[in-house]
Amino acid sequence: MIFFNMKKLGACVLAASLLAPAAFAATVIKFACLAPRGTAWMNSMEEYAAAVKTETKGEVVFKIYAGGVQGDEKDVIRKIRLGQLQAGAFTGVGLGEIAPAVRVMDSPYLFKNYGEVDFVLSRFDDRFSKMFEEKGYILLGWTEVGFVYIYTNTPVTKISDLGAVKMWTWEGDPTAEAALKALGVSPIPLSITDVMSSLQTGLINGVYTTPLAALALQWFTKTKYMFDFSIADSNGAVLISKAQYDKLTSAQRQTLLALGKTYFRKLTETARTDNDKSIATLKGKGMKITAPASAAAQAELDAAGEKARAALVGRLYPAQLLKEVEAALSEYRGNQAAGSGGAKGGARKAEKSGTGKTEPKK
Repeated sequence: MIFFNMKKLGACVLAASLLAPAAFAATVIKFACLAPRGTAWMNSMEEYAAAVKTETKGEVVFKIYAGGVQGDEKDVIRKIRLGQLQAGAFTGVGLGEIAPAVRVMDSPYLFKNYGEVDFVLSRFDDRFSKMFEEKGYILLGWTEVGFVYIYTNTPVTKISDLGAVKMWTWEGDPTAEAALKALGVSPIPLSITDVMSSLQTGLINGVYTTPLAALALQWFTKTKYMFDFSIADSNGAVLISKAQYDKLTSAQRQTLLALGKTYFRKLTETARTDNDKSIATLKGKGMKITAPASAAAQAELDAAGEKARAALVGRLYPAQLLKEVEAALSEYRGNQAAGSGGAKGGARKAEKSGTGKTEPKK
């Protein structure tokens, strides 16, 4: 009898040991991003993933797909909806597919420096988070891409110079479409994954992106000039499907949110520094920097921005939201002018002009 009980006990122990791994298996979150490995975005994401794994004692782990291997941002969103992926890092294009109104932050010629961006985003953060949640996503953190510039093979110093440019636009991106249309440009819509090959074949000879992305994506190798007048500040964010988020324990959710706030804010600061450094790197690689030819040329660009923002009302965001964002921006600028507030040191650095100018945006 003792022998029988020992055999039975051994069998139970063996069964328990076989079942244990399944009972304590980690939750794997499949995450996709367009950014290649080695970039600031991916480095920060990998640091975040490592921190999440450590803090949750291995209960939550991220499986990362970098460099666009899961497709364009629209492909990633579709796969999240199908449950094939659970999270991703998105630029404004992807965010607009989920919650169009948040693209008010990408409005053409809206922001002039980082302090303005931080002030307005902090004012509307809760509202934007609710927009994502209503669409089935949880915001883990904002990841600013940076100020976006136009890169061409012919010099641009005024709007009329863009007429001869075969300009790319991200397929299905209404913000860029409106911005370029206001500049009198008829862009060629392509997926971002087709841009490099299209530059190589001559299908396009003009693109828009941040300095850091121009280097990371190698687009600078097929363009010669950067127009030193940013068309927008491109925002990004890391999102996780609410369906996946809701499966996590309360402690795990708090860990994801708390670490996201830390690591993705750090990424924003890094991206800002790297974008400024990237301008110097581009110049060192032969990129020529051009600026608006005159105050009149700059005024024409500002007017185009107002036209573009108005064109997006009702298509992306309601008029009231744009009005509130512009009012907050005016408040910040008024405080700055009066010397009574604002983000200290928020102004975007300006060591980027090929002519030696160092004037910040005004």
